[in-house]
Amino acid sequence: MSCNEKKESAVKAPTRVQTEMVSTEAGGGGQSYVGVVEENAATAVSFTGMGVVRRVLVNEGQMVSRGQLLAEMDDTQARNVLSGAEAQMTQANDALKRYSMLHENGSLPEVQWVEIQSKVAQAKSQLEVAKKNLADCRLVAPVSGIVGKKIIGTGETAMPSQAVITILDIHTVKVKVSVPEKEMGTVNAHTSSTIDVEAVQKKVSGGRIEKGVQADALTHTYDIRIHVANPDRKLMPGMVANVTLGNAHGPAYTRHPTVPVTCVQKKANGTLFVWTIANDSTAHRTPVTVGATLGNRLVITSGVGQNTRVVTEGYQKLSEGTRVIF
Repeated sequence: MSCNEKKESAVKAPTRVQTEMVSTEAGGGGQSYVGVVEENAATAVSFTGMGVVRRVLVNEGQMVSRGQLLAEMDDTQARNVLSGAEAQMTQANDALKRYSMLHENGSLPEVQWVEIQSKVAQAKSQLEVAKKNLADCRLVAPVSGIVGKKIIGTGETAMPSQAVITILDIHTVKVKVSVPEKEMGTVNAHTSSTIDVEAVQKKVSGGRIEKGVQADALTHTYDIRIHVANPDRKLMPGMVANVTLGNAHGPAYTRHPTVPVTCVQKKANGTLFVWTIANDSTAHRTPVTVGATLGNRLVITSGVGQNTRVVTEGYQKLSEGTRVIF
C-alpha cells in the first residue's frame, strides 16, 4: 500500500446528518407571533358520591345549557335509603301525634317529650339527606357552554369529585402567545392585536390582554392571553392562530426563524447553541438566543439567519469541525 493510500484510509469518513435550511418570512407592520386558542373558562363537573354511571346524555362538542341533565348514576341504593328514611319520618310523626295529647294533659314526663321531639328532628334530617343523595345521582350542568371532554362513560364507576365531563365557556376565548422577555415592555393591557385563524378562515381584532409574570426557564418568554369575542363559537380551543401585536399596517418587518426544539442544545455554562453547517461541509457550534415555543419548534431571535443550514438529526455524533454529509 502506498503512502498516499495509507493517508486516505486514515481520514475519517464524513458523518451523516439530517439538516434543514433556515428561512425567514417577510410580513407587514407590527410584531408577529403564533398563538393557541384557549377557552375562557373550564368547569369540571362531577358526582358528589360514588357509583356506577348508568348513562351519559351528552357528547363532546355539544352545546349545553345551565341546569341541563348531563348524566345519571345508578340510584337503586339511594332510592332504598330514601324509602327507609320516609318510613322513619312517618313513624316519628305518628309517635309525636300520639304523645302530644298526653303531653298537653300533663301525663307525659318532660324528658320523654323532649326525646320524642328529638327523634322527629333526627328523622327529618335523615330524610333530607336521603333526598339529596337521590338528587345527586343526576348530574346537571352548573353553567352553559360546550362539552369539552367526556372523561367517564356508561358502565364506569365514578368517584366523588372525579370529573365526569368538562364544560368550556367559549363565548369569549383567549389566545395564548409566548412573548420574548425583551419584547414584553412593548405589550400592555390595551396593545392592539389582530388574530388570524386559518382553520376557520377568520380574522378578528383582539381585546384586552392579560400579561403573565413568570418566565419560561428555557426560552425566557412570558405568556400573554388576548381576549377575543367568539359569538359564533367558531374559534375552538387548540386552534393555532397567527397573532400580530401593534400596528398591522406599519413598516415592514422580518419574522424570526424557527428550528425544531431538539436542535437547540445547552452548554455546561447554560448558553444555548445549534449545530450549523459551513460551506465546506463542516459542523460548528453556533450560539443562539431563543424566543417563543411554537409547537415543537423554537423561535431563534439571534445567532442564525436566513439560508443558514442547521443540523436536525445526528448532532449527537458531532464535534467542532466534523465533516458531514447530508
